[in-house]
Amino acid sequence: MSDDLKHECGIALLRLRKPLGYYSAKYGTDTYGFSKLSLLMEKQHNRGQDGAGIACVGLDVAPGRPFYHLEKSCASMPLADLLERISSKLATSPDTGEAASLSRPFCGEVYLGHLRYGTYGNHTLEACHPMVCDSPKRAHTLLAAGNFNLTNTSTVFHQLTALGYHPKGHQDCEVLLDMLSHCLNQHQGNLPLAVQEAASTWDGGFVIAGLLGTGDAFAFRDSAGIRPAYYYLDQEVAVVASERVAIQTAFNLRSEDVRELPAGHLLFLPVQGDVTLQRCLPEAPVRHCVFERIYFSRGNDAEIQQERRALGRAVVPQVLETIEHDYDHTVFSYIPNTAQVAFHGMLDALDELRDGHRLRFGMVAVKDAKFRTFISDANHREELFPHVYDVTYGLVHPGEDNLVVIDDSIVRGNTMRRAILPILDRLEPKRIVIVSSAPQIRYPDCYGIDMASFDELIAFEACMDLIQKHNLQAQFEEAVRLAEQDLSHADRDMQNRAKPLYDLFPEQEITDAITRRLLPEHLNAELKTVFLSCQALRQCIPNHTGDWYFTGDYPTPGGFRVVNQALLNYARNIHERAY
Repeated sequence: MSDDLKHECGIALLRLRKPLGYYSAKYGTDTYGFSKLSLLMEKQHNRGQDGAGIACVGLDVAPGRPFYHLEKSCASMPLADLLERISSKLATSPDTGEAASLSRPFCGEVYLGHLRYGTYGNHTLEACHPMVCDSPKRAHTLLAAGNFNLTNTSTVFHQLTALGYHPKGHQDCEVLLDMLSHCLNQHQGNLPLAVQEAASTWDGGFVIAGLLGTGDAFAFRDSAGIRPAYYYLDQEVAVVASERVAIQTAFNLRSEDVRELPAGHLLFLPVQGDVTLQRCLPEAPVRHCVFERIYFSRGNDAEIQQERRALGRAVVPQVLETIEHDYDHTVFSYIPNTAQVAFHGMLDALDELRDGHRLRFGMVAVKDAKFRTFISDANHREELFPHVYDVTYGLVHPGEDNLVVIDDSIVRGNTMRRAILPILDRLEPKRIVIVSSAPQIRYPDCYGIDMASFDELIAFEACMDLIQKHNLQAQFEEAVRLAEQDLSHADRDMQNRAKPLYDLFPEQEITDAITRRLLPEHLNAELKTVFLSCQALRQCIPNHTGDWYFTGDYPTPGGFRVVNQALLNYARNIHERAY
């Protein structure tokens, strides 16, 4: 994705199911658990680069010694910093040969790791997971980490204060942990009942993994299955992670060995007793976030690879129409690297249809990873911004060729307008066609992606351009009035009041308005834009129907409150998150 779009977060839970001495004898190391957790986190590094944390609980720890260790980092490269610091502690701690819990730092039986993107809130160490509700009683100590966003944090905050609690802050991770801890105490450590009661107060998308001080471990997922989670069990380990391919890589497994954690279910890994998988939340329509498949999750997962190729194939009919089926005078490319899989799918379909014509393709723009626009003068930064990418000369015949470039999606369009299009124009194509392998992003997200306001979405700004052009301000004002009226009602009684604004115009007219907004000053080439349709998206990725940012059909009641608040904020020129 050419836009800088962040997403929270990645989790890794590891339980060693044999005594520590077993791993030392079989694998020749007492750091087997830490090494595997490190690999799980490295292979999910794409999911969070603002902060990282690791917790380790030991089962058989004598009183007088800590029964858990916790390290966090919010350094510029937090995961590398975190792993280096823990490794340094291990290196300076003598190996006594004792296979006992926490006889060396982070050499225990249960591990919890977290990678964070701070889409909202602060970037301090305190905001990093795992979060802790501490107690000298092991059964009352809770460590938790999550990939989640709540839309009703303030409601949960007030529920806690009414119960006599004094939350340290308003961040959703803090109030979520406090509510879960409260319910655990209320149900005397009965984890399934505690999860059921606590999560019933939350609205949002979440996967929460955690450890009790006793060593009991768990992971659970929201009723709609918005955020992803996978698990693997054998005689040696129990593992949970945000991405299947991370577990596959860490333990050398096949895709079918790793299972998806079902929506609304709790995976419970007690110290005593059998592992259980049970429903803990009411059944609801499953709405897996489709952006995970389009962009966020790593593309080396077998299913995701197939789906992204299908996305690239699906846009080909529109692309061919836009270039008037002129293969001989068209060069195909992609930007950024995450669009490469969709690009190969596009090439596959083009190759099947080319009817003897030569297919011309190549990498026309490469991001300069070492380039930093650190000049303090804002005017100099603006001048340097287009040089974030290096252009490849010689592929395009000046004045003759179309240049087709595929991207994962277009959210704000800032990088496209300010950097990518100006450098592509240096190649002197007669026409540039920007292809999005995702539909138009029309609505804010409130479940973990950092696009929570309408003024961040180029599709909405394009819609407003058309409203101004056609003198339809009265329709906009009516939508805002209805949104404000809805906000006085319960979430379940609301409607998406922004939807009728898009319905005023054909999809192609909005696409053309987006193209005008993307157009940089002094661009010499003709500019065209192509978006995948929502219908094609569903055909390519049928098992992930969480498409609210394209369709406005939110999976939880809180989503409709957020979209209406975002519309009201836009009308009032308030630039802040809508929840």
